[in-house]
Amino acid sequence: MSLLRTGRRRAGRDRRDGRFGTVLVAAGTGILAVVALTVLLAPLLSSWGPNEIDGAAPTLAEPGGAHLFGTDVNGMDVWSRLLYAGRIDLGIAVAAVAVAVVLGSILGVVAGYFGGWLDDVLMRLTDIFQAFPTFILALTVAALLGSGPLNLTVAIALVNAPAYARLVRAEVRTIRDLTYVDAARTSGASTIGLLWRHVLPNSITPVRVIAPLNCGWAMLTLAGLSFLGLGIPVPDAEWGAMISLGTGDVVAGRWWTSVPPGIALLVCVLGFSLLGEGLQERADRVRR
Repeated sequence: MSLLRTGRRRAGRDRRDGRFGTVLVAAGTGILAVVALTVLLAPLLSSWGPNEIDGAAPTLAEPGGAHLFGTDVNGMDVWSRLLYAGRIDLGIAVAAVAVAVVLGSILGVVAGYFGGWLDDVLMRLTDIFQAFPTFILALTVAALLGSGPLNLTVAIALVNAPAYARLVRAEVRTIRDLTYVDAARTSGASTIGLLWRHVLPNSITPVRVIAPLNCGWAMLTLAGLSFLGLGIPVPDAEWGAMISLGTGDVVAGRWWTSVPPGIALLVCVLGFSLLGEGLQERADRVRR
């Protein structure tokens, strides 16, 4: 019990002096850096293309030999597809969250600063989007827009944008009446310049905390859409599609077709979660 109490006291001290948040940020950044470097070096780490079929090897070949993680039901190299799928998953997730941050921040700044009927209209639109479960909404938008990296990026971004709009709006409504904003306004600063130089930079602090967490959610959404057949079209490699394709193989003991992409997805989401939690710890420490 004494060791347990000592550990709790030490964890409490680490949280108070900010070391806990630093550790989480370092761990999350390290995981994501390793994953990003690995997928970027895919051509050097695998001698097979993601859609290349080895005619000399049997389908569903076990790991080993010329195929580190074996082959799938189509005779494609699982290791190569795993690496190239990481490029697609990471790229779409980060791009979708970036678009959502930009779009949501613009809507939030406009609604929070000007208020009035414009605020009411924009917030009611965000209410409509947020009234639906996020994955169901993403599923609907993806079905309407169609598959493909660009359409999936837009679909995931549209689902995420309302949350950022509300966060930024709440901050702007507090900032717009502060002294330094009034001083800039009376000094003759234009509305656009005032929003760009003074209001927006000071209202996106919560966005920086939430964005990494949403990158993990975006990866899970993309994988879920691909698992259901609404994501990246075959034969392009994507982790959710690989899991879907290999689901039946697991029952037969051929784990290598779906377990590796599942682990890769888990590791990436863990990295984004640790990064987001670490940034949250730092932000809480600053507020204290």
